[in-house]
Amino acid sequence: MKPARKAKPTIRDVAAAAGVSVGTASRAFNRAGRVSDAAIEAVQAAALRLGYAPDAIAQSMRTRTSGVVGLLVSDLANPLYARIVNAVEARLQRDGYALLLANTHNDSRHERAMIDFFRRRRVDGLILGPCESERPEMLDALLAQDLPVVALDRDFGPAGSGVHVDHFHGALQATRYLLNLGHTRIALMTPGQTLRPGRERIAGFTDAFAERGLKPEPKLIRAERSAMEFAFSEALALLSSAEPPTAFVCLGTRILAGVLQGLRHAGRSVPDDVSVISVGDTDLSQLFSPAITSLTWDFEAVGTAAAELMLKRLPPAAAGQAVEPERIVMTTQMVLRESCGPQTASRPAKAPSARARQVAKK
Repeated sequence: MKPARKAKPTIRDVAAAAGVSVGTASRAFNRAGRVSDAAIEAVQAAALRLGYAPDAIAQSMRTRTSGVVGLLVSDLANPLYARIVNAVEARLQRDGYALLLANTHNDSRHERAMIDFFRRRRVDGLILGPCESERPEMLDALLAQDLPVVALDRDFGPAGSGVHVDHFHGALQATRYLLNLGHTRIALMTPGQTLRPGRERIAGFTDAFAERGLKPEPKLIRAERSAMEFAFSEALALLSSAEPPTAFVCLGTRILAGVLQGLRHAGRSVPDDVSVISVGDTDLSQLFSPAITSLTWDFEAVGTAAAELMLKRLPPAAAGQAVEPERIVMTTQMVLRESCGPQTASRPAKAPSARARQVAKK
């Protein structure tokens, strides 16, 4: 004879074990209504002891929420996203929300498919990172479906809420630094002119030259996709030209890796021959020898702020009321290391090697 199955614990059992009413236990699980932190802790501890887990589907039907926030980023391999994602998740978890993360692969069609997937899975809100383009009509469509949206370094116009890094003043500061060192042939390598980060970097870069009555060489502004292969070939082509750049400002991900590889193939050393500034401080910029001077910002603060903006738009904070658009701008700062040196008349740009010219033609 098979032993009788042990009855599954119910919410009544949890309430009794926690010393609270069934209603309080229910509010503690649903994070709805008035319930103290002490009651929430007691209910969670009792549920853990008894092995009780609320039915997520039934809970979602009752509360009309999923307890899940979606986050879309363009490239999970980008180390600049890791700390932001961790901060978003940590802040959402404190309020009982889970994070569902997806990668758009820098593909606008895949982005649309993932947004539709999140919508069908009834996520409570959506945090959107940069992809290939910024389309205000997409934001309008999502808001029309009562889906709160927070932009992560993405500009959806006056109706959009989000967290933005001040890339304009960051690029302005980095370019001024190199100009003060005597560099005028400065290459800027940043992905995408169609997205806010790329547009702002190019504007700051150009304005730094304009302050001195100068104009940057147009061919030294390379705004393409973010890939090491692209950066390597572009850097090598620039270094093999008749008037090569004496300095690079580049995004500190695969682009920085490609630029450094290009410098090695061209036989150039940092900072003796070429100065380098990384946009975004990463392990590569810190561990490379010599360490790379970097333009950086508080990644954890960006993630936390994005989560805070989202929580303002979710119940019970929103309570069915429209929340005014809000933008938070994060400042940048320079971390000076050993990768930049002066460019003077006594030290002209080094001529490209025969090997570098041959590789660049391939």
